[in-house]
Amino acid sequence: MPLPETVRVKLSSEEAGMVSITPVVVQDLSLRELVGRMLGVTGKDPARVRELCLRGSLVSGASRFRWTGFDADLESVAALLATFPDSDPAVPFQAERCLLAVFHGPGCRIELSREAGRKRRLFRRKCFWDLFVEVLANESPRYVEYSYKEKADCYRLDLSHATSGLIRQGAALLPYKGLGDQVRRSALEWLELFVERIPG
Repeated sequence: MPLPETVRVKLSSEEAGMVSITPVVVQDLSLRELVGRMLGVTGKDPARVRELCLRGSLVSGASRFRWTGFDADLESVAALLATFPDSDPAVPFQAERCLLAVFHGPGCRIELSREAGRKRRLFRRKCFWDLFVEVLANESPRYVEYSYKEKADCYRLDLSHATSGLIRQGAALLPYKGLGDQVRRSALEWLELFVERIPG
């Protein structure tokens, strides 16, 4: 049976820890987009993707997707999965292509997107992200894997005391006081860095 090109999906919010009434949105997603969301859960495992297609339900982040389950033959699923990127340790780290940084330390996990990091404080010529990229340019993060959830290659950088100090000092450039204080006061030990891959 050929795979459908589009799937009609009911999309609702999945809020942890509480019962809430949220509107259900119905939309048509391309099969590729729907499978792309599955990969964050299944990886490139044709049997698991086929099982989710048949089940007709997926929770991705804070969203629940539901659709009428359909049978998908393994060969077709495998062929579709082959069109998605694979992990590749040979992909060089490029600081300027970083999309998301996740700061880790004892009892802390702080996410900062490139978009948020690029916002400037009033009367400041430099933004936190400029400084952050300068710091990363002198480092050699270790390749971890391709993240289907973030659609980016993931790297890990263990922070030296000096590098951690530069990042914490630079947090004063963040326009969000709460976030800046959190970065500045945390004992940062390592980073997850998500870097967009150059097509081709």
